[in-house]
Amino acid sequence: MVVAKAVEIKKQLERLVKAIVDEDDYRVETADEAIRALSSLKGLKLKKSLSFKPDGHGNLLDVPEDFRCPISGELMKDPVVLATGQTYDRPFIQRWLNEGNRTCPQTKQVLSHTVLTPNHLVQEMISQWCREHGMELPKPVQDIDEEVVSNADRGYLNSLLQKMSSSLSDQKEAAKELRLLTKRSSPFRALFGESIETIPQLLSPLSPGQADTDPDLQEDLITTLLNLSIHDNNKRLVAEHPLVIPLLIESLISGTIQTKSNAAATFFTLAAIDSNKIIIGTSGALNPLIDLLDEGHPLAMKDVASAIFSLCSVLENKGRAINAGAVKVILQKIMDRVLVAELLAILAMLSSHQKAVQEMCELGTVSCLFGIIRESDCEHNKENCIAILYTICFADRTKLKEIKEEEMANGTVSRLARTGTSRAKRKASGILERLNKTGSITHTA
Repeated sequence: MVVAKAVEIKKQLERLVKAIVDEDDYRVETADEAIRALSSLKGLKLKKSLSFKPDGHGNLLDVPEDFRCPISGELMKDPVVLATGQTYDRPFIQRWLNEGNRTCPQTKQVLSHTVLTPNHLVQEMISQWCREHGMELPKPVQDIDEEVVSNADRGYLNSLLQKMSSSLSDQKEAAKELRLLTKRSSPFRALFGESIETIPQLLSPLSPGQADTDPDLQEDLITTLLNLSIHDNNKRLVAEHPLVIPLLIESLISGTIQTKSNAAATFFTLAAIDSNKIIIGTSGALNPLIDLLDEGHPLAMKDVASAIFSLCSVLENKGRAINAGAVKVILQKIMDRVLVAELLAILAMLSSHQKAVQEMCELGTVSCLFGIIRESDCEHNKENCIAILYTICFADRTKLKEIKEEEMANGTVSRLARTGTSRAKRKASGILERLNKTGSITHTA
């Protein structure tokens, strides 16, 4: 049917073009008719390419309607069922959802949920149809987000980045759009990795030393960086660009509290790669992170703590954090019962460094940690506390008396040795052995 229609249109087009070429004064209507015919022919060609697939012998086969995705019009590779019961090819309906849509493309019904359920029946029917016609079985898309990136997406991204060199109003409008797009659309996050020019274009409105000239613009661009850093392939691209780390550090110091929090969160996501941890540590980022932790703003605390924890998994950064005053700041927050679980985890990590242990011994850490063990219901917190106390116990003999007194008064250590996590039991048992071996010292120290 499609082939017959195409033949008919071609004959019509041939007649119209001949009239235009042969007549010196052809009618405008004739040209319009030719354009419409050409457009119709193009539409048929597109429909044919979507609806037909070559079989094993090179012949075109009409793909059954039920096997074609309603969005793409192509043979489905990974059919899934939407909440409304309609079946779509996973990459195309997933992109529809990633763009923030919460309705069914066909029925326009509001979705009760966005869970996509594999349609095994349709998948088997498609596989059987392919086998019967000697066609290669369609392979599901492995990376949904990158598979559905279109040239239109690339064009739109470029147009937004070009606005970064335009007026302030254009910059702010584009920055807000980029912030939204990179939050909800993985394809846009992936697109930034296609060119080394995208990052400098994005950050061009932020002048070093004056990044907070327009706080709203700064917040949108730093948040866009955060969104980009979530994509694994972007982590090195973002961290290794010379503009990025200095602007993030500046944004930890000056900007809205949301900007500061998102700058810290960006450091956390970038630090998923060890080489980035070194880059961030040597840049001096730990100092403003610890200062921000000391400020104690509730909105920023968790992101800051996460960034510090991730960065300090590298030995060199432990020393940098300790030199920046991390132990005192963290211990004070723990004493104030602020973000106890997260900060105890950092303190336990830092306790492998001799200078950190020295500072802990000077700052009343022992009584603080025992207080947490007694009052906490969290086994992980107790485990971190006893692990730190174990290190102190072997690093500073003068603290053995205080530990012994706690044990005699409350049985805190022996209780953990019986009921704690496996790690807590080991550490608590180690402390008890130490106390038993140095009994005379604990009474005279």
